[in-house]
Amino acid sequence: MSAKYQVVGIGNAIVDVLSHSDDNFLDIMGIEKGIMQLIEKERAEILFAAMDERQQAPGGSVANTLAGLGHLGLKTAFMGRVHDDHLGQYYADALTKDGTDFVNPPVPNGELPTSRSMIFVSPDGERSMNTYLGVSAELGPEDVPEQVASSSEILFLEGYLFDKDKGKEAFLKAARLCKASGGKAGIALSDPFCVDRHRDDFRSLVSEEMDYVIGNSHEWCSLYETEDLEKALARAAVDCDLVVCTRSGDDVVLVRGEERVEVPVHRVIPVDATGAGDQFAAGFLYGLSTGRDLETCGRMGVICAAEVISHMGPRPQTDTHDLFHAAGLL
Repeated sequence: MSAKYQVVGIGNAIVDVLSHSDDNFLDIMGIEKGIMQLIEKERAEILFAAMDERQQAPGGSVANTLAGLGHLGLKTAFMGRVHDDHLGQYYADALTKDGTDFVNPPVPNGELPTSRSMIFVSPDGERSMNTYLGVSAELGPEDVPEQVASSSEILFLEGYLFDKDKGKEAFLKAARLCKASGGKAGIALSDPFCVDRHRDDFRSLVSEEMDYVIGNSHEWCSLYETEDLEKALARAAVDCDLVVCTRSGDDVVLVRGEERVEVPVHRVIPVDATGAGDQFAAGFLYGLSTGRDLETCGRMGVICAAEVISHMGPRPQTDTHDLFHAAGLL
């Protein structure tokens, strides 16, 4: 039986709220520029009230990737946890309208509120993210429908959810169901600090459960406790069938067995860097899903990343199929 979904993702279900701001505003509000900070509910309310000309969109790293894949015409589904409140209902409806099946109904009865991230975009395109995780971080194995995990050709996991034991359990359940049905499972490492906190568990996951892993240079070096990226990638290639490393404006490195490819990035002036990694993953996974070679997978990822940083918001606004055609990839 053919798989129902080409790509299924598990991740934080976060409503993104974006606004432009300058460095002076960040200093006044005590926001550290260019990084993601976890905040509490009260701080989230203060920052939300301080935002000017807000834009709202369903977000979360893996959900953004799935939106990019849906934009490219793949059949996708998302496993995530939202509360049955206004933002949770908005999130589930918006994801569905964007073409991704949201397979978990909003959770009622007094749980934590739906997660949200206040993203302040500087004139240089840097994004300063202030994230209240809320109910999203409570995702566990009960949120993994067996039928969905078993009917996915490719499973994509979000490293941020590895912070809690029940998130780890959800990942293992989904990965094993997917692989048992002939699918491939992979993860985005997401954050070097998350890798630091759970290094041994991440290493076990990479070496024992994952068919592919996407990370940036800092995350790979953190995973293998070295400042030498080449050493980290050499060890990763032993542990995992397919290794992908992005390098902040430098060539993307892809390694599968003895094959190594370096793909140059498309240099554009960033309007908003939000979603660059997420859309790189979308292009890469589109290539993987449709049987492209390693270099084409990397080039598709680079094209999608360049498109998304050319405008506000973490999801594509240009027909990425057209961009692939123009590059001779389709």
